[in-house]
Amino acid sequence: MDSALSLSARHEQVLQATIRHYIATAEPVGSRALAQEYDLKVSPATVRNTMGLLEKYGLLYQPHTSAGRVPSDFGYRLYVDRLMSPSTRVGRRVDAALSEELDWVGRSLESLLRSATQILAQISGYLALITVPQSSSAIIRHIQLVAVDGEQVLMVVLLDSLATQSVVVQLPALLGEPTQPTEELGRRHLEILSNFLSHHLRGRPLADVATLNWGDLDADFQHYGALLCQALDNLARRSRAPETPQLVISGLSEVLRQPEFSDAQRIQSIVRLLEEGQSQLWPLFFDTPPVASQTLNGVDVKVWIGAENPLEPMQGCALVVSNYTRCDASVGSVGVLGPTRMVYENAVAVVKAAADYLSTALSA
Repeated sequence: MDSALSLSARHEQVLQATIRHYIATAEPVGSRALAQEYDLKVSPATVRNTMGLLEKYGLLYQPHTSAGRVPSDFGYRLYVDRLMSPSTRVGRRVDAALSEELDWVGRSLESLLRSATQILAQISGYLALITVPQSSSAIIRHIQLVAVDGEQVLMVVLLDSLATQSVVVQLPALLGEPTQPTEELGRRHLEILSNFLSHHLRGRPLADVATLNWGDLDADFQHYGALLCQALDNLARRSRAPETPQLVISGLSEVLRQPEFSDAQRIQSIVRLLEEGQSQLWPLFFDTPPVASQTLNGVDVKVWIGAENPLEPMQGCALVVSNYTRCDASVGSVGVLGPTRMVYENAVAVVKAAADYLSTALSA
């Protein structure tokens, strides 16, 4: 069916009313109910004829010959692309909840994202999913050199995820003046080196060590440069090693309230996919769908509806996702998963607000 299908204002009005009625009731809707409950300003007969035409276009269908009509995946697609607007009220609610309930001091990023998914699931009523940034995209916050034993020094790198990476460095005996205790000189020199590394690498990716200008160090310290650079390079290579991306999930109890998930076998196949087949989900999070997606204030919100999902367990579902960024570079994705009978106005608003919040928080 052509996504550029031309509909009259009446056709769009009836389609919009049908979808909203079905989302609210989960029951097939007839022309009389639409004429009575929505201000369509036309007779039930006119509504019935319009619904018949929308069915011919593939936007509605009848699950049973004697039943009313329900939206098709294509009907939902046209609704999302043309007829609905994200709820500003829900977006503000998400932003306020995340700002008030997430404490970024002293908590790991994974722990914060876990709390965020719980908030999103509660507000949306659907499964909330957030991917955790991989360490290869981690930004350096602080570097500290700590004396261990003899000429061994522990380099500790604190990342913006609040995770740490460390490596032992073998440094030659630290230079100093004979009139001062060697231990005191060692501490002072390590502090100078720590401050130098932190000053030049703070806010930069861990892999970004090759551009460090060791010439800025005093001549007495420059001979440590190659050793420290090698240690940083080892950490950077370790961070580039293949990782299994993490997906934080919350809200199974929320989505089980939806009648579409009353079938135990159906929900089990989705749970199995989320638990054992997460690698299959990454294209849904990070690739563009084969159909249009919402672009809102520069943020791309992707909506996969029903059969548009390439994964069979999700073909009765809708997935709404958006990437969040760190300093304008995409590092992860946030989404909600529910039935195709989803309140798309709310789902898109939830995802967009969460992506905006995480992007701002991680780039601060």
